[in-house]
Amino acid sequence: MALSRIIEEALNRHINEEFYSSYLYLSMSAYCESLDLPGFAHWLRVQSQEEYAHAMNLYDFVHAREGRVTLHPINQPTLEFQSVLDVMQSTLAHEREVSQLINRLYELAIQQGDYPTQVHLQVFITEQVEEEKAAGDIVAKLKMIGDSSSDLLLLDRELSNRGVAAGMPPPSAGPFPG
Repeated sequence: MALSRIIEEALNRHINEEFYSSYLYLSMSAYCESLDLPGFAHWLRVQSQEEYAHAMNLYDFVHAREGRVTLHPINQPTLEFQSVLDVMQSTLAHEREVSQLINRLYELAIQQGDYPTQVHLQVFITEQVEEEKAAGDIVAKLKMIGDSSSDLLLLDRELSNRGVAAGMPPPSAGPFPG
């Protein structure tokens, strides 16, 4: 069953949103690197890679449904933040926004009677619950930490483990491992 023009356009807009999310998290990662917080930078870089994978998942889905992907310009992400707490609060707010976008896309698929798109979006809906919780948990920890730099460094170390079990290398102290 081929995609309707309405769903194809909506999916293309959402592909752009996922690429923007990837770009935003990469910018946040770079900011955390500038603060010498490699664990936060790593966590955000993994987040960036996940968003890129989401965009490509939808890219492949559009083609599998005989649609055409049309790429649009990606907006420049935020470059400066007030603190690592600001970064993570921005992450949580962004994830909530993405959840709303996916929910609207799902509603459109229902209105259009597009069952394959509805089924495909279920994974994204479920994942958004996890994404919001993960970012929210980090925000809560940062608020508990307050101004304690030693606790911040412990949290930074904890965040460096994201994705390691899945085969992603942890952040290193430099470009050449010891």
